[in-house]
Amino acid sequence: MNRYPLWKNILIGLVLLWGLIYTLPNFYGEVPAVQVSSGKATLKLDPASVTDRVAEVLRSAGIEHNGIFSDVSGVRARFASTDIQLRAKDAIERAFNPDPQDPSYVVALNLLSASPAWLTSIHALPMYLGLDLRGGVHFLLQVDMPGALTKRLDSTTGDLRTLMRDKNVRHAGITREGNTIHIRFRDSAQRDAGRSAIQASTTDLQLSDRDDGSDDLKLVATLTAQAQQTMRDFAIKQNITTLHNRINELGVAEPVIQQQGAERIVVQLPGVQDVAKAKDILGRTATLEVRMVDDTPGAVEDAIAGKVPFGTELYTERGGLPLLVKKQVVLTGDRLTDAQPGFDGQTNEAAVHLTLDAAGARIFRDVTRESIGKRMAILLIEKGKGEVVTAPVIRSEIGGGRVQISGRMTTAEANDVALLLRAGSLAAPMEIIEERTVGPSLGAENIAKGFNSTLWGFLAIAVFMCAYYALFGVVSTIALAANLLLLVALLSLLQATLTLPGIAAMALTLGMAIDANVLINERIREELRNGSSPQAAIAAGYDRAFDTILDSNITTLIAGIALLVFGSGPVRGFAVVHCLGILTSMFSAVLVSRMMINLIYGRQRKVEKLAIGQVWKPGNN
Repeated sequence: MNRYPLWKNILIGLVLLWGLIYTLPNFYGEVPAVQVSSGKATLKLDPASVTDRVAEVLRSAGIEHNGIFSDVSGVRARFASTDIQLRAKDAIERAFNPDPQDPSYVVALNLLSASPAWLTSIHALPMYLGLDLRGGVHFLLQVDMPGALTKRLDSTTGDLRTLMRDKNVRHAGITREGNTIHIRFRDSAQRDAGRSAIQASTTDLQLSDRDDGSDDLKLVATLTAQAQQTMRDFAIKQNITTLHNRINELGVAEPVIQQQGAERIVVQLPGVQDVAKAKDILGRTATLEVRMVDDTPGAVEDAIAGKVPFGTELYTERGGLPLLVKKQVVLTGDRLTDAQPGFDGQTNEAAVHLTLDAAGARIFRDVTRESIGKRMAILLIEKGKGEVVTAPVIRSEIGGGRVQISGRMTTAEANDVALLLRAGSLAAPMEIIEERTVGPSLGAENIAKGFNSTLWGFLAIAVFMCAYYALFGVVSTIALAANLLLLVALLSLLQATLTLPGIAAMALTLGMAIDANVLINERIREELRNGSSPQAAIAAGYDRAFDTILDSNITTLIAGIALLVFGSGPVRGFAVVHCLGILTSMFSAVLVSRMMINLIYGRQRKVEKLAIGQVWKPGNN
C-alpha cells in the first residue's frame, strides 16, 4: 500500500543527486580574473594564440595564475588575489596595447567561478548575481529622439531629391526647415506631379500646399504620427541591440539592458567597477561607410611616404596591406537593412549578401554602373577612426538592392563581417542622465543579510515542524531542504540572475512549500482520529491532500505568471523565483516526503503508531 516501485525511488534519488551537483558551484564563490577581448570590430580574436600570448606575458612578469581559459567572448586568466589581478592587468595591457591611444584589445577586470573543472565541464555553473548583490554600475540613458527625427528627415530629404530626379519633376530646391521638408516649385503643374510621385512612393509623409507668392509654390512634407512612432520604436530597439554588442567587450556575465518608458534605456552591469571604461563603451558612436578606393598607380606609395593625395585617406586592409580610400562617402550604414553570410553562386566562395533600402539601392546601382572594375571599400568609423572591413572589386552593375561581397574571405570571416554590418550603429544619440555605483562590499553585505534571513526562516520552520509533528516533521523538513536544493539547482542551470527580490521569493517559497506538508500531516491525523489504521491513514492522507495542494499551488502560480508577464525589473526577478519555487515545492512536498515515509513505514507489516505528534480523538480529555 505504501511502497513506491524501485524505479520511482531511483528516479527521485537521481533528481535529488542532480540538484546537489548543480547547486554545488554556488558554494565555491568567485576569484578575480582578467579578461582579454577584441577592442576593434574588425579584429578577430584567435583564442589559442591569445591564450599562449597571455601565458607568456604573465611568465615574463613573474605573475602566477590559476588557469587561463578561452571562450567565444575572449580569454580569461584567474588569480589568487585582487593585488595579483591588478598587476596582471597592467602587464597584459602594456603587452597587448603598446599604443594606449589606439588599443586593439580590451583588457578588463572580471570575476570567474572557482568551481572545479569537472563541474564546469558538465555546465554546472553558479547563478549570476544581480547588481544589488555583486556590485557594479547602473546607468539610465536618455535617447535623443529629436536627434533621431532630424536624422530621419535629413535622410528623407535626400530620398526626395533622388525621387524628383528619377520622375523628371522639376523643382526649385528641397530643404529641411525644423521638423518639416519644404519642396519649392515654379508652377502648380510640377507641384501636383511632385505630390503624386511622393504619394506613390511612401505613406510616411503628410503633404500640404503653401503659397508664398506667385513664383514660390511650396509642398510641405511632415512625418505622420504613425511614422514618428515607428521611428522611435526602431531607435530604441536598435540602440538596445547595439549596446548588447558593445557590452560584450566588458565581459559582463549577465548585463541588464531594457527599455524604461518611451525614450529611456536602463543598463546594469553587475561586477563592473571600472565606470570610466563602461561609460566609454556605452558612449561610442559607430557608423558604416561605403567609399571608393583610389587605385591610381603610385598613389599608395606616395601616401606611405607621407604625401597623401588630396581627398583621400590611407588605411590598412585585411592582411596588413595599405589601402588608399577616397574621403567622399558613397553610402552609409543607414541604408543597410540586412546582412547574411552565404556563398558566391559562381565561384562557391564565402560571401556576404547585403540588402539595401530603396534609396540605397538606387545609389548603389548608379555607383556600380559607373565603377565596374574598381574597388569599393566598406569602412567602420568608430571614435573618430576608420577601419576597412572589406574592399571587394565591382564586377558588374548591381541593382535591385541585393549586394554581394566576396573574395579572400573564409566562411568564418563572412559570418563575422555579416554580424558586424548588421550590428550597425546607434540609431539616435544617447545621454547618461543617471549613474549609480554599487560597491562590492555593499553587495557582500546584501548577500549575507539575504542568506541569513533565508537560513533563520528555514531553521524556525524546521524547529516548529519537528516539535509539532515529530518524525513526520523531520521528514517535512528534509523535503523542504530538498525543495530549496532543487530551486537553487534549477536557477543555476537556467543561469538566472539572483537579486534581493529573488532571495525574498526564496524565503516566501519556504513558507509556501511547508504548507503542503502541513496539509498532508493534518490529513493523516484526521484519518487517525476517524479510526483508520496507520498504513491506511498515510495512504489516504497523501492521496486526499493532493487535490487541495494542487489547487492552491495553481492559483498561486497564476498570480506568479501575471507578475512575470506584466512586471519588470525587480518584480520580474521575484516572479521567476516564485514560479520555479512552486514547481519544486510540488515535487518535494508530495514525492520526496512520500518516498521517505514509505521507506520508514512502508515495509513494516504492522504499524502500531505513527510518530506524527499528539493526535486528539473525540472523547479524549
